[in-house]
Amino acid sequence: MDDGWFGNRKDDDRGLGDWYVNEDKLGESLGHLIHRINELGMKFGIWFEPEGISEDSDLYQSHPNWVLSIPGRDPVRARNQLMLDFSRKDVVDAIFQMMCTVLDQGNIEYIKWDLNRSLEPIFSRDTAEQGRVSHDYVLGLYDFLERIVRRYPDILLEGCSGGGGRFDVGMLYYTPQIWCSDNTDALDRLKIQYGTSFGYPISAVGSHVSAVPNHQTGRSTPMEVRAVTAMAGTFGYELDLGKMSEEETAAVREPICRDKKYALLIQDGLYYRLSDPFANEAVAWEFAAEDGSEALLNVVMQNHHGNMTVNYVRLKGLLPDRFYQEEESGRIYPANALMETGIPMPIEMGAYRAYQRHFTILG
Repeated sequence: MDDGWFGNRKDDDRGLGDWYVNEDKLGESLGHLIHRINELGMKFGIWFEPEGISEDSDLYQSHPNWVLSIPGRDPVRARNQLMLDFSRKDVVDAIFQMMCTVLDQGNIEYIKWDLNRSLEPIFSRDTAEQGRVSHDYVLGLYDFLERIVRRYPDILLEGCSGGGGRFDVGMLYYTPQIWCSDNTDALDRLKIQYGTSFGYPISAVGSHVSAVPNHQTGRSTPMEVRAVTAMAGTFGYELDLGKMSEEETAAVREPICRDKKYALLIQDGLYYRLSDPFANEAVAWEFAAEDGSEALLNVVMQNHHGNMTVNYVRLKGLLPDRFYQEEESGRIYPANALMETGIPMPIEMGAYRAYQRHFTILG
């Protein structure tokens, strides 16, 4: 359940910080809503932005000195909100209790932990030692998160800060999944996820299939391109099923089956960057079992032009001198040929194509 479920949150300008359920908006209690979702065989997740606060909120009206701001100066606003001072234990304690009151209402299994503005100015009303406020803020946040994961050990926390702004090892300790970027355009994501992969595992990368035309670029890419790209991460959908045709709805099902089928290989296998999306028209990456028993090749063609030459993609991580069978076609290839010469990508009409090929060792 995304933003808007709490307090007087009628739009992005108000209500942030009042973490109590707006039952008039839901039409029922949160506990009953969670139960109905679970009865459908689905898990329930909820959105929070615990560090932000709106000036119209009840919390701000009661505690205006709880924000990061310099006395006598106009506060710095971003997205019409201020930042709570998490260097203060009383602030951390109060927000923690508000969140627990919500989380205790039902079987909540996922939290999207958002942060949508920068920490500025770094000035606390609670100390004369302003040089340590930034450090103490982070310690306060870690204390908050430590209490959350200890009290709710089965909840998955996904971190987010304007997208991937909180990809750091400290946050990864508490939020093992981090939203990679608010830019969900599949072709842009090829570069974003490529860069992220140099420092973080695939299992940490929040990546979704979103609607087209993309809300940031206006670009339309086929479902298969978006799905294969999103599988280089946690894989999910952010689509309005009420606006989709029967054909589009049917197209959603098949990638889900594939992602479930290859989930362990994708999340736990060795990850190979086979080409550079900043330099190559064929963007390729691979997930391979550590014992060389199988491999999943992923390729997205990001450029299309006349008189194209064949792109050969060379695999890695296979066992030399062994043979591998490609699942879809049934063709058998020597491992040495796949790794030294590569497998040719089809030349097809139309912009943007994606291919996924699964290979298993023979014998």
